[in-house]
Parts: sequence; structure tokens; C-alpha cells
Amino acid sequence: MTSIILAGGKSLRLGQSKALQVIGGKSLIQWVVDRLTILSTEIIIATAHGEAIPCSSAVRIRTVADIYPGKGPLAGIYSGLIASSSSRAIVVGCDTPFLSVGLLEYMTQICSTFDVVVPRIKDKVEPLCAVYSKNCLAPIQELLEQDERQIIKLFSMVKVRYIEEDEINSFDLERLSFFNINSQADLERARKLAAEKGWLPKDN
Repeated sequence: MTSIILAGGKSLRLGQSKALQVIGGKSLIQWVVDRLTILSTEIIIATAHGEAIPCSSAVRIRTVADIYPGKGPLAGIYSGLIASSSSRAIVVGCDTPFLSVGLLEYMTQICSTFDVVVPRIKDKVEPLCAVYSKNCLAPIQELLEQDERQIIKLFSMVKVRYIEEDEINSFDLERLSFFNINSQADLERARKLAAEKGWLPKDN
């Protein structure tokens, strides 16, 4: 299984690179990489211009540039899938430090007959904590060529399996997999959460 980390955003609300913000002495992207390493044989980081972001992993890390620059996360998913050596890939943002490995693993276990496996809470889907098949490439390209950037538009074009609330709760009752960092307040909350839950490195 390949994992794709989307790190091409402009971080406008935070004012500086999200991926390199630090929680407990470790960058946000390293938090994400550490979780994905457990599930992946390959990690692809999709960035706006193909710039490398410092991080380390026991599995191979590759960096790719957005093929459709400036067209948001959908372009990052497309670029990552194109580069992936696997037929399916976990897709997450670089600013989601508390991903549930159990939830991601569950989605990979049931993805074989679907093009997308994505969590849904009431009417809200979480497209940046999902599994995508290479079958999505053609419809994503069609959307991008039409300058359509909403990931949710893809779901009516492919075979989707929604992970419902009871399934999510089995692995991530607090829904922290979907907590992403958009502001300084989010970053401070994440640092507090990590400390409260004992997730900080032992030397901190």
C-alpha cells in the first residue's frame, strides 16, 4: 500500500509552512509519516513545486510536484496516484498529526472492490483521510480540466464506500484523525492534546 501526503497548500491562515510546525519536538509531517510507515511500502509527498520536506521513514519516501499547479488537494491526489507504484493509496493531509492507524488499516482492508473508501460523519465526508484507487485518475483529470476542484464531485463518478460513524467510533471515538491544523490556535490545541494523551516523545 502506498500512502500519499498532501503538502501543497499555501498555509495562508497559519502564515507559515504547516508541514514544518512542531509538536513535541517533531514536525507535523513527521507525525503523519510515522503513522503511515506502519501501513505503507511507499510514501509519496505531493507538493506544489516538488520541493522536498525534511522527514524520515523506514520505508521509501518520494516527493512529486503537482501536475496541475494551483488546483488544490484534488490535483495533489491526482499527482500522487500517478506516481504511486500501488493500485490504491491512502491519502491524508500533512497537517493531521493524530491519524488513527487502526481506522486507516480498516479502510485498506475493505477497499478492494471500491474506487474510494472515505469516512462520513452525518453529511460531512473526510476526503483527506481516505483510500483512493487509480481508477479515479481519469475522472479526476476530467474534473481538473474543467477547473473543478471540489473532491466531493469525484464521488458521483466512481464507486464509493462510506465509512459510517459506528465504524469510525470503533477506531477513533474522538475523531482525532480528522483534526487538522489551520491556525495557531489549532497548533496550540494539538500540543495540549499530545501532552494530555502521552503521545509526546519520551525526551520531552
